[in-house]
This record gives sequence, C-alpha cells and structure tokens, in this order.
Amino acid sequence: MFEYQMVNDGIKMTVHLKGDMDIEITEVMEEELIPALQKAQEVELNFAAVSFVDSTGIGLLMNLVQHLKEREILVKITHLSEDIYEVFDLLQIPDIIGRDVFSS
Repeated sequence: MFEYQMVNDGIKMTVHLKGDMDIEITEVMEEELIPALQKAQEVELNFAAVSFVDSTGIGLLMNLVQHLKEREILVKITHLSEDIYEVFDLLQIPDIIGRDVFSS
C-alpha cells in the first residue's frame, strides 16, 4: 500500500512518501501528485518510508522529476535508503535526472 502526505511551508512542498512504489501508484502519481506540485517553488520527495521501488516506480519518479524540472521547480529526493540508491545508481538514474536531485 502506498500513501503520501504533503507538507507546505510556504516555499517548499515536502512530500512524505510511504510504502512500495510500483505500478499501483501510477494513478496517484499522474492524477494527484503531479498536478498538486505544479505550483510549488521547491519540492522535496522524502523517501524515508519507502522500502521498494520497481521499474514502474522508477519510471514514474523520473517522469515526476523531469516534469517539475521543466517547470523550473527545484526538486530534491531525500532519505533514500542505500539499497534503493544502489539500484538507482546501477541504472544510472542520477546521471539521467541529475545527481543534484539526490540529497541525504
């Protein structure tokens, strides 16, 4: 089960993601998160409670980050587990969406 909570501090929208990121989040990502984040100046995607990301989740994440960057919205991915980052690194995701997107 996937859940998220958005916290807006006026400048930055922090999205606390929880659960597995797989094909089941497609609708949430495309119909809820992307539209909700379009007016933010800065977005933090907090992965502290994400334990699994499959290829669909990676694709959705890449789409979200690229969508936000195209609108000149600063995006940071934080609190990513070492295991998930290792998979991202093997797939060269940081090279594709930008190493500057990843933060501890």
